[in-house]
Amino acid sequence: MKIALSSLGKDINSDLSKVFGRCPCFFIMEIEDKKVKGFEAIENTSQNQMGGAGISAVRTIAGKNVDAVIAGAFGPRALTVLKQFNIEAYTGAGSINEVSQKFIQGKLKKIQ
Repeated sequence: MKIALSSLGKDINSDLSKVFGRCPCFFIMEIEDKKVKGFEAIENTSQNQMGGAGISAVRTIAGKNVDAVIAGAFGPRALTVLKQFNIEAYTGAGSINEVSQKFIQGKLKKIQ
């Protein structure tokens, strides 16, 4: 399974961003057997767009074939596009490392 986490920085101890579409970067993590098998940090080139940042950010992470995304909050249009790509959305708070572990343990709230 692959997940994307909205991040304030490119370090695994960076905090999860409170926003999805305008976060500075995304952590893309590969999870297998309840363990992180690898990750990469990518820049969110949508963060400074005048409009449609959330939709553009969804396209970026969809291009990485993620199954789920985690952020502090999502805009309604981004959520609609995530559903079109069959990407599940979750909310969380804390460092990227902490939030990814909470996800693995099933302790994050899924947005319906």
